[in-house]
Amino acid sequence: MNTIDVKDRKILYQLDMNARQSFSQIGKKVGLPKTVVSYRVKKMQKNGIINNFYTVIDTFKLGYSSYRIYLGFQYISPEVENEIIDHFSKNRLNWWIITADGRFNLAVIMWVKEVSEFYKFWEETLKKFRDYFRVQQFSIYIQSQEFLNEFLLTSEGKKERYEYVVNGAASNKNLDEVDIQLLKLIANNARIPTGELSQKLKISFNAVKQRIKRLTKLGVILGFRVDINYKKLGYEFYKADIELTDYDARSRIIHYVKQNPHLIRIDKSIGISDLELEFHVTDHSQFQNIIADLHKNFKDTIKNYKYLTAKDVHNMSYFPLK
Repeated sequence: MNTIDVKDRKILYQLDMNARQSFSQIGKKVGLPKTVVSYRVKKMQKNGIINNFYTVIDTFKLGYSSYRIYLGFQYISPEVENEIIDHFSKNRLNWWIITADGRFNLAVIMWVKEVSEFYKFWEETLKKFRDYFRVQQFSIYIQSQEFLNEFLLTSEGKKERYEYVVNGAASNKNLDEVDIQLLKLIANNARIPTGELSQKLKISFNAVKQRIKRLTKLGVILGFRVDINYKKLGYEFYKADIELTDYDARSRIIHYVKQNPHLIRIDKSIGISDLELEFHVTDHSQFQNIIADLHKNFKDTIKNYKYLTAKDVHNMSYFPLK
């Protein structure tokens, strides 16, 4: 575990708020010269605390759906498990892969435009690995609410929290090929300089700025964030899948749990559960305390819950490569 001080935490929070801010802008907000901010960021990158900087893109507006695959393994060796992970990682529409403990052993998210294309891939998967799958479940993303990691700065809850909302909205027909290339360039490199984007796209500096502004106005670009390796800071990822006795109470639970600074995401999907909550916590005990508090406040509403915790993130991409 790496130890970082309050200034580093403030820098990480500012990068999570807007990763395209200049170090000078961040320095004014955290009370440091830009040279010191630059040094601290580079040090956190070198120490593996900062993985990269990414752009939050609503890929629904590009015509994609998001399918999630949950697998429980059986009769499996480490070699076969690595082969399965590699199989998913090589697919160009892969978004996210983690190995996990709890109700599933592997969780995968994929971008899908054509169901037939996904089914073809899944058939190939089953031909290779079906006997190793004790459980296979699927869900379709409808909405994701993502919150800034306020636990970096405080343990106190807030009634209102800054959030990014990715909706299953209709695709946007106003994007051209230059827009798509721009999104590909900034998806996994949100701090890429505007001048470099201008050279790569062969358009003017101002044209790049205008396109980013327009894509933001259209809701295709939702923000610019920092990808942090929270394990390095002593945090663990937990996901709770909650079953409700009264689905109408879902909004009341969300209103309550949003105040918890350790909540990082609320998912809405078809399948798996009625309410999906994701947290970064210091240990299993803290996660249990959060769930116990929800049970206490909504004892007649929460019927049951299951969870998984991430062991390793094997692949993370922020834009379809195809």
